[in-house]
Amino acid sequence: MTRVSMDTTQAGLFDQQPSDGEEHITLGLYAEQAYLDYAVSVVKGRALPDVTDGQKPVQRRILYAMQAMGLGPGAKPVKSARVVGDVLGKYHPHGDQAAYDAMVRMAQDFTLRYPLIDGHGNFGSRDGDNAAAMRYTEARLTPFSRLLLDELDEGTVDFTPNYDGSQKEPLLLPARLPVMLLNGASGIAVGMATEIPSHNLREVASACVALIRNPKLDDAALHDIIPGPDFAGGGQIISQPADIAAIYESGRGSIKARARWVFEEMARGQWQLVIHELPPGVSAQKILEEIEDRTNPKPRQGKKTLTNEQTQTRALLLGLLDAVRDESGKQAPVRLVFEPKSSRINRDEFVNTLLAQTSMETNVSVNLVCIGTDGRPRQRGLRNVLTEWLEFRARTLTRRTQFRLDKVTDRIHVLEGRMVVYLNVDEVIQTIRESDEPRPALMERFDLSERQAEDILEMRLRQLARLEGFRIEKELENQRKEQAELQELLDNPQAFRRLMIREIESDAKQYGDDRRTLIEAAERAVLETKVVDEPVTVIISQKGWLRSRQGHGHDASLFSFKAGDSLYDAIECRSTDELIAIASNGRVHTVAVANLPSARGDGQPVTSMIELEPGARVVHMVAGLQEQRYLLGVQQGYGFIARVKDMSTRQKAGKQFFNLSDGDKLLKPAAVREDDTHLAMVSKKGKMLVIGMDEVKQLASGGKGTILMGLDDDDRLSQWIPIGAQGLRAEGIYRNKETVQELALEDLSEYTGKRARKGKVLSLKIKQPVLGAVRQSGQS
Repeated sequence: MTRVSMDTTQAGLFDQQPSDGEEHITLGLYAEQAYLDYAVSVVKGRALPDVTDGQKPVQRRILYAMQAMGLGPGAKPVKSARVVGDVLGKYHPHGDQAAYDAMVRMAQDFTLRYPLIDGHGNFGSRDGDNAAAMRYTEARLTPFSRLLLDELDEGTVDFTPNYDGSQKEPLLLPARLPVMLLNGASGIAVGMATEIPSHNLREVASACVALIRNPKLDDAALHDIIPGPDFAGGGQIISQPADIAAIYESGRGSIKARARWVFEEMARGQWQLVIHELPPGVSAQKILEEIEDRTNPKPRQGKKTLTNEQTQTRALLLGLLDAVRDESGKQAPVRLVFEPKSSRINRDEFVNTLLAQTSMETNVSVNLVCIGTDGRPRQRGLRNVLTEWLEFRARTLTRRTQFRLDKVTDRIHVLEGRMVVYLNVDEVIQTIRESDEPRPALMERFDLSERQAEDILEMRLRQLARLEGFRIEKELENQRKEQAELQELLDNPQAFRRLMIREIESDAKQYGDDRRTLIEAAERAVLETKVVDEPVTVIISQKGWLRSRQGHGHDASLFSFKAGDSLYDAIECRSTDELIAIASNGRVHTVAVANLPSARGDGQPVTSMIELEPGARVVHMVAGLQEQRYLLGVQQGYGFIARVKDMSTRQKAGKQFFNLSDGDKLLKPAAVREDDTHLAMVSKKGKMLVIGMDEVKQLASGGKGTILMGLDDDDRLSQWIPIGAQGLRAEGIYRNKETVQELALEDLSEYTGKRARKGKVLSLKIKQPVLGAVRQSGQS
């Protein structure tokens, strides 16, 4: 008996109690053990496919139950409810709806590249319509399912008792091809998930054959054979071949896919765009909903009016699109028709806009997580998947060959015993008639085995005819020939590999088909708004209000703000540049300068243009050309350099760019110019350190950076300024007067040192100096 203890301070998992013979376990360890058991059950028993047959347990049990019911490809289909009942009653003691949903998916030709179940009735649609109830639909197995089931009774796999011990079920199915890659899989387990796209059967079979012939085949050659996924609904893959190869190598990534279309010419020079293939996971209904959402938008949650982006998108689509309708049906599974406002609209621009504004261009996740031949779930690359399946197929084929050899050997043994009868018919009959125990008598008289003697005793008299003897001789000859061939397969690895190749090529010829998904690299559709390239000044207030004013050289003292607000910065840039908003949580957000309101009013808050995480706030903003470099970092002394384009993102929710620890505060970014050779830093305690700009790392992906200035625990970095050969200047108060003092680069030698040093106290006759770089023009 195990007793759960509420004492969470116990160190051991089990604490033996000799007094009452009970085992005590802490509640924390009991919960941990129970959750781990649940997690393993979900991973191996529900969510992840097996690399060997590509099936999850419920799918495997459905296929096995349907075969046991005699529902082969040529059988008459039966009600799905009957199949589900058999599956639940014998093998899968779970909910009937879960089993039926799995069965429905296995019958959908728009979900699986090679359906395993031939469904009759309503089994759902691409638009997300649910299948009819199981009492209305009927099902049987497809011819393709033979690849999984045909060798099941030939000793190829192990069987295990079902949940109540009344039946036997296979642990795996003897797949003749790697079905996991052919049909793909999707699932969410505990702590891991899988997303495996479908592939073309001929290509996968060719890759298997190539690996059998040359196990050291390089990745480039493997990628040439399997250039990418082959989706059930077709579409086009636009990712670069090198990107796809990298995904296959690591087993994780994202493939860019888009719809396929044609332009149909109409009378009087008119035309219309017809979408006839969609990327996976996208339906015609979803496209229509997206068009409706953009042409008739509603204010977002927490907003009373439409945002500038919503207004611009609405105007853009209404200016291009006259009508859209869904003409999908039996003749055309996907047919979305888009009519332009005018035939004079540029066709490429029309398509590009629709691709950018809808899911007709999307990312397809790839995550090759599955249960391997060792029973452990992990992420695998394409080569690992194929190699493990080939190892499984080799074991399966070996077991099948040995099973057939054993049967042939047993048959030869029986036939050799029967030959004794024909050579000694009278003597055999006399021995049987005169013996009380004929079996041992026969075994002793003619040196037979128990198996041979039993077979002789069960023979019918008609089998003693002379012609039967010739038949036995012929069969014995054929059986010995087959025995030699089977033994050759087991003894000769080359003959065994030839058999594997021959069977894979045969299945590929029988079940293979042409590729549906076009693989042609292309650039992602980006909605480009034509903007006049002109100089502008972005005015940023302390409270985060933004506006744009034409031209440069404005007097910042003349800018007006709302009560309680003031100037944060006035950035001179171009109208084609981007503004980067840096949030307190380390995420960066992008706002196009061209989308900023004019300077006639107070502008708009930056929070209305981006989506901040709860609790986050914008702390700094920068703007400039894509190649403009900025010094970024925290008051704790860490920093790095990044370009504007490194921080740019298309996601309205931004992207994580800074790795912040608890208590880290971001410093105001500083622009780095081409002629900046050094970096001057001053701490709150007045220490200064000047280091070479070449010691500051440039990180395109962001991060934490390296420590630039060593600081005491109670000190913080307060100022930093990139400087060139002209040095820097300090502004402040000396004897109640505003004072400016310039320090050439030579004057800073006593403060110059290596990165991560603590520097020296700055000796200036200025209280709380504000540093600035001295430029050739004389301006900081």
